[in-house]
Amino acid sequence: MATIHITRGTTSLGTFSEEEVREGLRSGRFALTDLGWREGMASWEALSKFPEFGGGASPPPVASTIAPSTAAPKADAPAPRSGLPWENRQGRPFLSAFIETLQMILSRPAEAFTAMRREGGLVDPLLYVLIGGTFGLIVHFIYRFLFISLNIFADRSDPFAHLGIVGIGWIFLLIFTPVLIVIGVFINAAIIHLCLMLVGGAKQSFETTFRVICFTCGSVYPLLIVPVCGSLIVGIWGLVLYCIGLARAHETDTGRAVLAVLLPLILCCGGLFLLIMLGAFGAMTALSHH
Repeated sequence: MATIHITRGTTSLGTFSEEEVREGLRSGRFALTDLGWREGMASWEALSKFPEFGGGASPPPVASTIAPSTAAPKADAPAPRSGLPWENRQGRPFLSAFIETLQMILSRPAEAFTAMRREGGLVDPLLYVLIGGTFGLIVHFIYRFLFISLNIFADRSDPFAHLGIVGIGWIFLLIFTPVLIVIGVFINAAIIHLCLMLVGGAKQSFETTFRVICFTCGSVYPLLIVPVCGSLIVGIWGLVLYCIGLARAHETDTGRAVLAVLLPLILCCGGLFLLIMLGAFGAMTALSHH
């Protein structure tokens, strides 16, 4: 059943099911003048306009409690930042909230990162990426262990494949995977936020960038369960989600978001090219002296 976003004035009341809204109208929690939006609607409408709540009846006069910009929403008004399903999982099955958020981010990223809260602490997004990341990476490690054991797509340069410590090496990685994930997302978020600041696209705090990185990684890492090409899918789709997420969450233009995401790669490639050129120049200089 589709959920309904409800706002009153400039305050978002949250996301609710149709039955919860109906009960809220009966109990007085919601008013027919409150504005609602659900996927597929072109604009916000008063709850009295919803057929299941008022059948199109005209709402009572609206007092000054509703801001003019909210009382007359634009046709392209986005959903309120009422949070992803994971951020509203109180009273809901834990696994259901995770899967619903994962599906929303992978299939409807623009809508997902428009609804994502910019603030609310680091614990929720960190827990999300730990669940999705640990699951995906552990399955990926198991795949690699099996491939090496069966000599299928084995990486001949993999030290675990030749030093006789395959089991110990993978067990070490499995144990420390959550630690590596936490360190990785903090470093990743810090670098990307710095790049976003450099290109003038950081309209929000570091926490907003951190939440985008966590929800993106927690959603794409489970795709590592796809044999052989899982890593490629995660790498490409992860970059795409970074760009969409940063643009929506920071409300900056897509060009700046793309530049911020690609800037570390550009700098690394440029630095590598410079080192190669300096090395070649040094070699040529040395040869010229002989």
